[in-house]
Amino acid sequence: MIEILQYDFMRNALLTAILASIACGIIGVYVVVKKIASISGGITHASFGGIGLGYFLGINPLYGLIPFSLLSALVMGLVSKRSKVSEDTATSILWSLGMALGIIFINMTPGYAPDLMTYLFGNILTVSTSDLYVMLILDALIMIIVYAFYKEFMAMCFDEEFASVMGVAVERMYLLLLCLIALTIVLLIKVVGIILIIALLTMPASLSAHYTHNLRNMMYLSIFFGALFSIMGLILSYTLDIPSGATIILVMSVVYIIHFMYDGITKKVHA
Repeated sequence: MIEILQYDFMRNALLTAILASIACGIIGVYVVVKKIASISGGITHASFGGIGLGYFLGINPLYGLIPFSLLSALVMGLVSKRSKVSEDTATSILWSLGMALGIIFINMTPGYAPDLMTYLFGNILTVSTSDLYVMLILDALIMIIVYAFYKEFMAMCFDEEFASVMGVAVERMYLLLLCLIALTIVLLIKVVGIILIIALLTMPASLSAHYTHNLRNMMYLSIFFGALFSIMGLILSYTLDIPSGATIILVMSVVYIIHFMYDGITKKVHA
């Protein structure tokens, strides 16, 4: 572990794992409790259009990703809430549209997109100091908004009708939550990439839900699990010289499967 910390890129990677886990631990709990993993996956893949736009404009793809993912979240939320099209259908259409736009933008960009695979599959080792500052700002923004609207989010997640009767602007809160998911995607994209983000959003939160039903405690546990598994995966990928993003998800998946297999066996034994 001491050897790893001698390198700047590894120190950045460890800080990235912690910062990403804060956002995914908080927002992932809402995704699991509200059961919106499908639309979260849609926002994730639609945001590829922002990466393509960043390459096309010649700027850091993260700066194209932020507005595009926010726009995708708002459009998906409004379409799913106000149109007669089912949420799954709307998500699939906008998911495909975002991916198509990303491919077209990248194809129109002269030269070669060198970091494209990083955004698709993640590479936590490529996170720069400027990326860390962006992640820190986004983390702070997410925490401030969740703290300010904690009760409203909790009411909306557990019972929309009751929340509406109590005066909560349910649709606005839902759109705001989707925007927070979009910001979390920006945080996670360098860690595990577009393809694997939904796993990082849902597995730590799902695991934490097994130990507590208190929303705040679920967030704390989810942050802890996310950071633990990400650091374990990072160390393993460094040791074995294998892709970091995939290794993080592999570690998380193995622990998740073993945990629930053990839990199932234990319940049968005590039944």
